[in-house]
Amino acid sequence: MSDDLLKKIIAHSKEYGFIFPSSEIYDGLGAVYDYGQNGAELKNNIKEYWWRSMVQLHSNIVGIDAAIFMHPKVWEASGHVSAFNDPLIDNKDSKKRYRADVLIEEFRAKLEEKIQKEVEKGKKKFGDAFNEVQFLETNPNVIRTKTKIDELNKRFINALNNNDLEELRQIIIDNEIACPESGSKNWTEVRQFNLMFSTKLGSLSEVANTIYLRPETAQGIFVNFLNVMKSGRMKIPFGIAQIGKAFRNEIVARQFIFRMREFEQMEMQFFVRPGDEMKWFNYWKEFRIKWHKNLGFGDEKYRFHEHDKLAHYANAAFDIEFDFPMGFKEVEGIHSRTDFDLSQHQEFSGKKMQYFDPDLNESYVPYVVETSIGLDRTFLTILCAAYKEEIVESTGEERVVLAIPPALAPVKIAVLPLVKKDGLPEIADKIFDKLKLHFNVIYEEKDSIGKRYRRQDAIGTPYCITIDHQTKEDNTVTLRHRDTMEQERISIDELIKVADEKVSMAKLLEGLL
Repeated sequence: MSDDLLKKIIAHSKEYGFIFPSSEIYDGLGAVYDYGQNGAELKNNIKEYWWRSMVQLHSNIVGIDAAIFMHPKVWEASGHVSAFNDPLIDNKDSKKRYRADVLIEEFRAKLEEKIQKEVEKGKKKFGDAFNEVQFLETNPNVIRTKTKIDELNKRFINALNNNDLEELRQIIIDNEIACPESGSKNWTEVRQFNLMFSTKLGSLSEVANTIYLRPETAQGIFVNFLNVMKSGRMKIPFGIAQIGKAFRNEIVARQFIFRMREFEQMEMQFFVRPGDEMKWFNYWKEFRIKWHKNLGFGDEKYRFHEHDKLAHYANAAFDIEFDFPMGFKEVEGIHSRTDFDLSQHQEFSGKKMQYFDPDLNESYVPYVVETSIGLDRTFLTILCAAYKEEIVESTGEERVVLAIPPALAPVKIAVLPLVKKDGLPEIADKIFDKLKLHFNVIYEEKDSIGKRYRRQDAIGTPYCITIDHQTKEDNTVTLRHRDTMEQERISIDELIKVADEKVSMAKLLEGLL
């Protein structure tokens, strides 16, 4: 069922101009996608929601746009050249390649689902008398499964922390984890694979410098720490935000736009006094999950996941996960990175990456709290949560609707003359010209009004304005609501005011205050 939903979303995305396979006329390029006309609009609206919530709503955060190409020493200092690897394993029978850690995490998730199924069975059996806490502590099947999960976690965390590739493979063997495609358990050894794309800078390849397509946007912020601090006269605590492309040579790229080789990140690095990092870590952790829940898809769709293995530079790390059709997966990470990044760049560049604190009358390398969210993954969360198939009660027909939050919808309003005669298109044209100065509006006059409504439902347009014969008499139009399909008469003179109240970004941002 979950796979079916994802397949429907992929097909819907292509049919209605959200996402296309890249270079499709040449049979495409693996794990690379293009955003179509509606996809580009939705993507830009997500960016605006993030940017305004981080930069505009916080007086101590500013934004930059750093270059994709950076000096190769940046990636030596950050540790990416030596340690930006994924542990990969091949199945000898299916010839498919997987990340060993992901295989184990997915197996663990199945065990957790097993416990949840036992709980659901208990609820059905005992009804109102069901005590979930007691059930989890006493049910033999649950206890067995929990013990298995605890033993698995202990081995898995040790293997990750010790970078023990043999143990990762042994965990897969011992738990009889099978290839998801073939069911085979015939595995190769686990080996590390560096994810960075490299290229040459210079006209002659034999003397050119090796440089990299950036695998993350954070380093562009760190190397500009001094520039921003001085030019913006910033005082700690302060943040630097950025939206930009990143590139990873993912061998195991799958699940549509969830994991791609070219993707976009929205990141903010927040510089704090050493010792204050956990206070700010907790602040940003709560603010960021509030940002997601503010979209109105249901709080149960999101959860925190604490990292099993901390990066060597971190002292705290949580992911925000979303309930995709393929289960809960990471959308955003909140990390306390200590002073690792600035200290590394200080060492490798020879420049002092320090802040003079007038309150303490001393200089120090600031600590950093990071929020890093995948734009493409956020796009996918919205598609997955918004996609609905409904039966229209009045007609019995099925409609597909994207219940996208109005402020993020690609098209805000559709202007639809009821018929292509009697002067209605001329009135519709004037309304369209009036509205397009304020909103992204679409004009349609082809097909019946019912078919046009369905088309707008499918791309997530929150409101349709229908110009009919009554319009000529009293200067009113029909305003149709996407989610309820209710209609109301409204004066043309009131359109901009009414529409702005319903679709403005400010209205969405109010939920964060």
